[in-house]
Amino acid sequence: MIHLDTSFLIDLLREQSRGAAGPATAWLDKEASTPLGASLFVHCELYAGAAGAAHPAREQERIRALLASIALVLPSDSFAARYGATLVHVQRTSKNISTMDLLIATAALEERAPLVTANRRHFSVVPDLQILSYR
Repeated sequence: MIHLDTSFLIDLLREQSRGAAGPATAWLDKEASTPLGASLFVHCELYAGAAGAAHPAREQERIRALLASIALVLPSDSFAARYGATLVHVQRTSKNISTMDLLIATAALEERAPLVTANRRHFSVVPDLQILSYR
């Protein structure tokens, strides 16, 4: 399974809105046979964005439609311990990561899955996380 970051899904939604395929669509077409997942935290970020949109209900429907074919990845019993250990490691190496990005990264680590994102720099501080780019 490959985990999808919020940045990838937002780019995919934008490409769909424009009616023109772009890098996210091309990557998705290339990985058509690969199982895809998005963590609960990615879902949260997407719906938070929809709540602040000019037309929240329309954005929520677009998100629901997009996520219908992507597995929802929920935290496991060991998630909190891995999150804590990863946070301490990042802090001890004098690096920073947002809480949501660390939650998303931890979900991918728990599944031993790569994470596809436009924000390689955000996630590069997380040890052992395999990061995939689509741009």
